[in-house]
Amino acid sequence: MSWARIMAPLSGGQGDRAAVAAAVMLAEPFGAEVAGVYTPADVADVMPWMGEGFLGGVQTTALESLKEAAAAGEKNARAAMEAVSYGKKQFIALQTPVWAGLSAESRLSDVVVFNSDPARGRGPLAEAFQQMVADEQRPVLVAREGLKVGGAVAVAWDGGKEASRAARLAMPLLEKAEKVVILAAPKASARSFDAARLKAYYAARGVDAALQVLPDTGDAAPALMAAAKEAGAQILVAGAFGHPRLQEFIFGGTTRTLLNSDQPSLFLSH
Repeated sequence: MSWARIMAPLSGGQGDRAAVAAAVMLAEPFGAEVAGVYTPADVADVMPWMGEGFLGGVQTTALESLKEAAAAGEKNARAAMEAVSYGKKQFIALQTPVWAGLSAESRLSDVVVFNSDPARGRGPLAEAFQQMVADEQRPVLVAREGLKVGGAVAVAWDGGKEASRAARLAMPLLEKAEKVVILAAPKASARSFDAARLKAYYAARGVDAALQVLPDTGDAAPALMAAAKEAGAQILVAGAFGHPRLQEFIFGGTTRTLLNSDQPSLFLSH
């Protein structure tokens, strides 16, 4: 298996260079294209509160300010892409409707890369992160310091739908890894599962994975992170759990703990 297109949403802010560098690191072993997608604030999202009673001159000034900020952000995002020497790259600046454009680009990408801030609900790309994970159900890499492709990868496994999607979609990453360890916490799951089944699944596809059953701690997230650290994993593959989105997406407890941690990088799928 392989990946052909890695996408990095960009905000025009300071985090763009790190996101682009992570996307290039992920793409390079596969010879994949890196798509830097500038995702500005959408003027259409601001218009509803500019009703008939809104002063025309103030409205015009506000819209002009938004356009100027978007132009400056696009310039910065483009510079972040131009700063890397990777040959297979593409820069895309989204226009209104921004969220529809972001969805379309993500559907034609194998993995979407973010840094830690959007995953923690911070900064202008926080909603984009939720959109990619929850609405589009795209595989997402949360890139953190120490990210390495070809090192050790840990896979969190509970036999559920979300975990199985992540475990399968991460196959190209696992095929490049020098070490893969499956981390199972059966006592922390309401379902019954045999973790050896995933080990056999990987073996049939040429991935020799070790299996570690975690102790009964009640809360799986700290045990997963501790085991991943002990294994020297630069990336933890996990299913993203959450409640259905109403006005906002609320991640489940284990996922929130993983997103708020500092290490390792995360490969997530909902």
